[in-house]
Amino acid sequence: MSTVAVAMALLLLLGFEHDNAASTFVVDESNGWNLGMEGWPNGKVFRAGDILRFNYNPRVHNVVAVGEEGYRSYIAPRGAKVFNSGKDEIMLSTEHSFFICTTPGHCQARMKIASNSL
Repeated sequence: MSTVAVAMALLLLLGFEHDNAASTFVVDESNGWNLGMEGWPNGKVFRAGDILRFNYNPRVHNVVAVGEEGYRSYIAPRGAKVFNSGKDEIMLSTEHSFFICTTPGHCQARMKIASNSL
């Protein structure tokens, strides 16, 4: 194989690796996970394996992974995964991901997000 062919193969491989590398998204970098978050994912492209980083005051908020029904009803089902460290990192799956805060009134105040992963 020629040197040029090897170089081209390496460049393609490196490009492929870079395109598929997971990204970390900080949920609302300026204000953190807070009220009024529902529109934060708009315009963002998420991929399976990407990380959402939620920064918040754990004495006031939490992050709960729910299904679409929990997202719409503002209610976390029994057994839902609750994150409460104040610095949670959650890996996205290949499906839709839904997150809410279960502090009373917070989800209704749009402290919830839904993401679609490619």
